[in-house]
Amino acid sequence: MAAQILGLVMPGETLTEDILPVPSNPSVPLKLGPGLRHISPSIVTTTGAGPLWVDKKKNAIWVENNGRRYIPQPNDLVIATIHHSSTDWYHCSITPYTAFAQLPQLAFEGATKKTRPQLSPGSLIYARVLSASKQLEPEIACYNPSTGKSEGMGELKGGMIFDVSLAMARRLLLNKQREEGKLVVLEEIAEQVAFEVAVGRNGKVWVKANGVKETILVGNALQDTDREALSLDEQRKLVKKLLRQI
Repeated sequence: MAAQILGLVMPGETLTEDILPVPSNPSVPLKLGPGLRHISPSIVTTTGAGPLWVDKKKNAIWVENNGRRYIPQPNDLVIATIHHSSTDWYHCSITPYTAFAQLPQLAFEGATKKTRPQLSPGSLIYARVLSASKQLEPEIACYNPSTGKSEGMGELKGGMIFDVSLAMARRLLLNKQREEGKLVVLEEIAEQVAFEVAVGRNGKVWVKANGVKETILVGNALQDTDREALSLDEQRKLVKKLLRQI
């Protein structure tokens, strides 16, 4: 099993060593996600309330907050909007609550000064957060620096954007949506409708299908599942109902 809930926490709690994940490879550093703070030398405290999640495979631990305010974290996949550009950078909006993220104009697979994408204000991109802190603007990239490959990141052309909760976004990004995220909504729709989807940890979901009706169907199904906290059976019934409408 990958990610699992350890329990509920409140702000100001100190996590004991037996709670923190122990990686199979000792060289893998502990990754603290949202809702946690490291106090030197080895104290970890909570800064938010909610379920405490741990992923032993990734040696990661975080507090899941179902609020609408996203705080950029390294390695997060996000959907961002190009706001403006400067000589070497694109300045992107990830959320209205944070400073613009900085995207190097060459931070795309195989990009050179001659072949780099020409993105205009309003363009959508799928990117990964490289660095983020309270003191500096977040930096993002549309490729994996380790492999040089885009791995599905880059400009998102066409389609529509739908807002979901941060918790729903995390569930959609799990490798095993059915087992770990308790989600079958996309799986059920995919049996009848062809579509593409990109999920941002910042609560944005990009959907593109063959037509507008199909695109809206996928987006509405996700939002209804999120808003109503539907069970697996309820998700299946919802999908059948929506499919009858197109």
